Amino acid sequence: MVTSTISPIEEFHALHEKGCFVIPNPWDIGSAKILEHLGFKALATTSAGFAFSQGLPDTIDALDMEMVLAHTREIVSATRLPVNADFQNGYADSPDKVAENVKLCVKTGVAGISIEDATGDESNPLYERELAIEKIKAARKAIDDGESKPVLTARCEAYLVGAPDAFKITLDRLVAYADAGADCLFAPMVSDPKEIEAIVKSVVPKPVNVIISNSTTGLNVKQLADLGVRRISVGSALARTAYGAFINSAKTILDTGTFDSFSSAASFAEMNGIFSAKK
Repeated sequence: MVTSTISPIEEFHALHEKGCFVIPNPWDIGSAKILEHLGFKALATTSAGFAFSQGLPDTIDALDMEMVLAHTREIVSATRLPVNADFQNGYADSPDKVAENVKLCVKTGVAGISIEDATGDESNPLYERELAIEKIKAARKAIDDGESKPVLTARCEAYLVGAPDAFKITLDRLVAYADAGADCLFAPMVSDPKEIEAIVKSVVPKPVNVIISNSTTGLNVKQLADLGVRRISVGSALARTAYGAFINSAKTILDTGTFDSFSSAASFAEMNGIFSAKK
């Protein structure tokens, strides 16, 4: 086997330079290894998927930073692929503390870090605009001050939190985040093709990530690529798909006393073959 001399960070930066790629989101070591085995080019952690695996809800305060750093380090160690860390709001309100935390995240070996502007407070779901910008600037400086230069993704959560005028807020903030030093821009839950295209054009030449977390958008990889999207993530969708099959199978046993749902299970041979493969 020929070993690449390009680092995961260099690979990740290169993936964002042209074309469009899907970056699926594993929630544990096993799912990370499976996704690498299947041929994906990069992976991203999912705070929701990881939280569910720990029996916790998908909220900003459900996972403390130490848990997330340990989980991120675990995923990075499980694969040769570049890994992007879902680092939520930077686990801090102040820019200075965000910078400290980003440096800790960089030490896990990630090839990318995503910072969002959601507060987790229902009464005030988004950080004030200037503070959100300063947090991205702080994350940028923290990365620039170190030896490793992972891709910095800035997320505007306006659509996700149901903000009025989400499109207008998103355009304004993503342009500001790009100017603040973000390498990649991300607006979770935007699904209108015209709005996606407008977001892409507003921050060009910087790449845009779009998340597809359910089947209702009707969008596929080719359509998103044609809109200019460079990166497509799936968030907790794969984890929820796995848990959905698990729940439905267990319910079938309870409700019918039958085990027919096991017919779709992966075989021992397939699982052992994946997990026995050498890095």
